Amino acid sequence: MGLIVIEGLDAAGKGTQSRLLLEALEKQPCGARAVQFPDYASPSSSLVKMYLAGEFGTSPDAVNPYAAAAFYAVDRFASYQKDWKQDYQNGVTILADRYVTANQIFQLEKLPRDQWEDFLLWVEDFEYGKLGLPRPDRVIFLDMPVEVSQKLLLKRYHGDEKQKDIHESDRAFLERCALCARFAAERLGWRTILCAENGEPRPVEDIHREVLALAGL
Repeated sequence: MGLIVIEGLDAAGKGTQSRLLLEALEKQPCGARAVQFPDYASPSSSLVKMYLAGEFGTSPDAVNPYAAAAFYAVDRFASYQKDWKQDYQNGVTILADRYVTANQIFQLEKLPRDQWEDFLLWVEDFEYGKLGLPRPDRVIFLDMPVEVSQKLLLKRYHGDEKQKDIHESDRAFLERCALCARFAAERLGWRTILCAENGEPRPVEDIHREVLALAGL
């Protein structure tokens, strides 16, 4: 199946749905393995961690989208070259919790609307073209409304707002990212799953069934 990406904003359920999908993919003949971005266990994520910790400025806008995108792209390049390139080339299905697609959401919002198309193309040329990262065969976008994801984040951090990074703590930023994500999903042909109803998250099992269908299982 190549490369499948689970994408979405913070607390959209990416980790849970990736785990459940991996369990299903591992039963396939070629097997599967999971990768996650950023790869916080690797030195390659150092600039990403500094950025998210606010060391370059306490607002996401303190770092321009091209510089920030490069931080994340280098982390993915290192991961691919060191950890999963051989498996990918040998036909093992790779399941990515976030990928190049994350730059097309979280950095896009920093630009004026009339520059969005150009930035999407720049990211694809930079990461898939110049860095040589493989293109995903399928992107599944978990569309969780920000008002719902914020409740889930607070629950994750046991009510401690200080644990949020500069993305998670900026509600207006996340609202803009949600608009960018839906724009990118439409332009780039991502498969979208609506993950909330009436202001509450949908059952994990229901979303999982849709993920399986979109993954062709």
